[in-house]
Amino acid sequence: MPILEFKNVQKIYGTTLVLSEINFRVDKGEFLSLLGPSGCGKTTTLRLIAGLEEPTEGTIDLNGQIVADGRQFIVPEKRNLGMVFQSYAIWPHMNVFDNIAYPLRVRKMSRDQVISRVGRVLKALHLEGLEKRHPDELSGGQQQRVALGRALVMEPLMLLLDEPLSNLDAKLRIGMRQEIKQIQKDFKTTVVYVTHDQAEAMEMSNWVIVMNKGKVEQQGTPEELRHKPATEFVREFLS
Repeated sequence: MPILEFKNVQKIYGTTLVLSEINFRVDKGEFLSLLGPSGCGKTTTLRLIAGLEEPTEGTIDLNGQIVADGRQFIVPEKRNLGMVFQSYAIWPHMNVFDNIAYPLRVRKMSRDQVISRVGRVLKALHLEGLEKRHPDELSGGQQQRVALGRALVMEPLMLLLDEPLSNLDAKLRIGMRQEIKQIQKDFKTTVVYVTHDQAEAMEMSNWVIVMNKGKVEQQGTPEELRHKPATEFVREFLS
């Protein structure tokens, strides 16, 4: 059974068709990238997964449960998903420990649980020793790790990443690609990753969906997309 499935999903804003007949599935433990140019619909797709948007038509299944189909809609906080935004969206007035602990405290977990879970995340993300620092005292890469830590600390069903490396310089982006893959392995989590960067998608993913103008142009393994592009757009975009 797939952990996530889109069935004929459409999204309309006003009179604008943003997504048209989106169909795909994600199995547990996969690293899926939604790849395409700006405005292709990949971030809207991610927001539909997160529950930040509702589909106009179609069905979204999450872990065997219908979370959106026009008749019912499961709100984001009941989907058990972790999300990292392009801007990181960490709290500037909180230190590293409190930023990561925030979702645990909202759910009123015990002090021992908070210390244990945050400690594991700090160690995995190489943030030990930085617990008392505030975001303005951290590098871009460290802020990125704090955002990842806050998303992972709830042990989510799936990790959703929206262009998470776009604000980093080229050298740091390459290093963070490797770190994100290691984090996926360490936490045994499923990842849906939005990017416009072909190199990121092809290096990090085991399944890639290429999107253009609100439609899926092609989906498959990086090797399949490289060697057997199904459309002229895919061929040119990956060249």
